[in-house]
Amino acid sequence: MRPSAILQALALSTFVSLGLAACATGCGAGKGSTDPAVALANYAKALHDGRTEDAYAMLSDEARRNVSRPAFKKLASEMPEEVADLAKSLQRPPSSSTVTARVTNTKGDTLLLIFEKGEWHIDASAVDLYSQETPRRTAESFLRALDKKRYDVLLKFVPDALRTGLDAQRLKESWEGPDRPLVLRLKTNLKQALLTAKIEETGERAALAYEGGTLLFVREHGVWRIENFN
Repeated sequence: MRPSAILQALALSTFVSLGLAACATGCGAGKGSTDPAVALANYAKALHDGRTEDAYAMLSDEARRNVSRPAFKKLASEMPEEVADLAKSLQRPPSSSTVTARVTNTKGDTLLLIFEKGEWHIDASAVDLYSQETPRRTAESFLRALDKKRYDVLLKFVPDALRTGLDAQRLKESWEGPDRPLVLRLKTNLKQALLTAKIEETGERAALAYEGGTLLFVREHGVWRIENFN
């Protein structure tokens, strides 16, 4: 991953973790806040002012485990223009965007929270576990169905043109048999990609790049389905 991509990923994980008051101490721009907008503004200002120590102090425990203080400072010093651009983009008023957080339970299920009107609210995904409302939710639902071995549910992700002669039993025999190694790699790589990757959406089609391939989506009958992974 390019250094600029690493910084962007850190920035995203930072505002989420700070929004949940994960950790923030000794920051010159102000202490940690339970308000995601304030936390994000503090982090952006620290980056803009070149206060990498303060910016690093705002990172979540997980982020600091993955990137050491010297490595963070080195990344920032090696690309001042990218850091300045990132800081500028983070300082834009967040009123037009939605602040979200994703929480993963001990079984690996992901729950989405949305920050609205000064409070965190549970997303509809907590009710509709196999939502196909968006490409991202479809990918998450697809992974959940794979984990649960719900082959009857997995059929719902197959486009009409590819469903002829296919049933839950045939999927099970294939994906737990000769295609098992492929499915296991797909699950691992897709879960990793969903942490930071951007899904490109154009009209009725979308694509999610992951290590080793691309997940292709198509919208049919108002829901997103998985056309291919290559």
